[in-house]
Amino acid sequence: MKVAMIGLGRMGMNMARRLLQGGHEVVAYNRTAKKTDEIAGEGAKPAYTLLEAKDRLSSPRVIWLMLPAGSAIDEHLLQLKDILSPGDIVIDGGNSYYKDAVRRAESLAEKEIRFMDVGVSGGIWGLKSGYCLMIGGTEETFYLLEPIFKSLAPKDGYLHCGPVGAGHFVKMVHNGIEYGMMQAYGEGFQLLEASAYAQSLDYAKVAHLWNQGSVIRSWLLELAETAFSDDAKLSGISGYVEDSGEGRWTVNQAIETGVSAPVMTLSLMSRFRSRDTNSFSDRLVAALRREFGGHKVVVSKKK
Repeated sequence: MKVAMIGLGRMGMNMARRLLQGGHEVVAYNRTAKKTDEIAGEGAKPAYTLLEAKDRLSSPRVIWLMLPAGSAIDEHLLQLKDILSPGDIVIDGGNSYYKDAVRRAESLAEKEIRFMDVGVSGGIWGLKSGYCLMIGGTEETFYLLEPIFKSLAPKDGYLHCGPVGAGHFVKMVHNGIEYGMMQAYGEGFQLLEASAYAQSLDYAKVAHLWNQGSVIRSWLLELAETAFSDDAKLSGISGYVEDSGEGRWTVNQAIETGVSAPVMTLSLMSRFRSRDTNSFSDRLVAALRREFGGHKVVVSKKK
């Protein structure tokens, strides 16, 4: 199939490469021409404007956006709405909020342009291992695009989740689960590090061990093994943990629907906590413990 990949960042570039490996004709566009030129050297057809990308495709045109969530996607969609034709298809593969997907689909439908939302998981390993795809949109459009999904995903690695919004909704919950899993691993290894056995433990070997038949085995543990092999105590990085936004959306969804999700919620709060190693709340708790119980406090060197 012919498909235009708009956005050649860490995900979009490798997805374009995987599509090329699958025998698809890829038109590539990026805000900065350097990346467009790079993938053109690997067989993609370069485009230096959205209009040029559109003109290089045949009807029905398929445009796949791999852009940061938010205004960047809306800005591109406004331009695409003006230049695409009825029956053309726009796919949003970024980490977008599912309610934005519904809104965007309704806007494009005014011009009879079809919209699909695809949650993509796989990170920088997707080129080699394939991408897990969570897909929302009409069944008719899903089946039309299925050759693309088959090329991007490993075996059984894509699913039509339902109407528009369903793909990003499932991906949102997926990321909420991811937050909880990573937090549990982090806390577990911190318990090991705080124990009397810390000096005798090789955390890379522990991570490898737990992946051999253990009930907590996972790809994340494989990545932990790699990280510990490179830096046994992770001394080369700070503990500041960013969040992509999907964790917040998951917690908001739990509140909106009245679903108890304490692990995901506390995992998100822990990420916020990581950004302030001397938080005011912690200082107040320490002060209160001193006031009511006479507990010792650690005197800060900073005034």
